[in-house]
Amino acid sequence: MSDQSMLPDQQASTEAHTVEAGFDPGNPEKIKQILEAALLTTQEPLPVTELKKLFDNAVSIKHLSRLLEDLQTHWTDRGVELVQVASGWRFQARTEMQVFLNRLDPPKVPRYSRAVLETLAIIVYHQPVTRGDIEEIRGISVSSSILKTLTARGWIDQVGHRNVPGKPALFATTQHFLNDLGLCSLDELPPLEELGSLIEVDEHNTVIEASESEKKSTASGTESDA
Repeated sequence: MSDQSMLPDQQASTEAHTVEAGFDPGNPEKIKQILEAALLTTQEPLPVTELKKLFDNAVSIKHLSRLLEDLQTHWTDRGVELVQVASGWRFQARTEMQVFLNRLDPPKVPRYSRAVLETLAIIVYHQPVTRGDIEEIRGISVSSSILKTLTARGWIDQVGHRNVPGKPALFATTQHFLNDLGLCSLDELPPLEELGSLIEVDEHNTVIEASESEKKSTASGTESDA
């Protein structure tokens, strides 16, 4: 049957199969092109196990990791960079480019308060912890709005309950928290005294405004993260 006699869907399927059949898993430059296309068009970091699906598992994780490192070097001294974070690999604007990008989307000025940063720091460096643990370390009661703010931001999550009377919830940091700091694991965290200045700014170098519920807590006389 000639191409002219094929239905459009059949012809498209045949052409796609031909392209796929022509893919050479031994061609590193082609593999890097495909990796670039996937990473430049996705919204979230992609782990190597997910990137492997691009090649129908015909390329090993070890080989992909090596090619990703080659790509990382290739993008050196450009406006964007390829980085590895907790959830996988992603392209992102370099820090020195952010001042120009902010002109297109100006960041908000208000920042997270000291109460939020102290609570987050305790969770980061003592996790998993309960609300009671946080209060014991800080020496002051913790507003529910603080934990809600950190949970809503995606930086902490409830990971279980402590096996004691009352079964208090245990909190720990998430991969999203590490992604926002550009880290792969908790082992890469800076000393505790440096954490506050880092987490005031998110992955786009924008600062975060306290929620209305936190401001209301301050007005009512309780501790707040505003």
